[in-house]
Amino acid sequence: MRTVLHIVSMALVALLATACTTPQERAARMQAEMSQLITIYGPACAQLGYAANSDQWRQCVIQLSTREELQRMGNASSYYGGWGPGGWRAGGYWGPYW
Repeated sequence: MRTVLHIVSMALVALLATACTTPQERAARMQAEMSQLITIYGPACAQLGYAANSDQWRQCVIQLSTREELQRMGNASSYYGGWGPGGWRAGGYWGPYW
């Protein structure tokens, strides 16, 4: 329960922080984030045969970063969301039947 509150509070802080920024600051932050993704995943996409700075190369960069983020988050495909590695199936309130 404490981790859920921690996640919710962090999301609220992030939401409030983005509400106080100007569109130019948000654009600069997104540009910096994309530059970081290009630095990390760009060489891998180039090795896969995509021409640097092409649309397919950019799509590859985004797909690789999304795949890694999903792996880091874990399986969030359970019916009740992805709170933790096994969702709510740990034999708690729902018992061993879930």
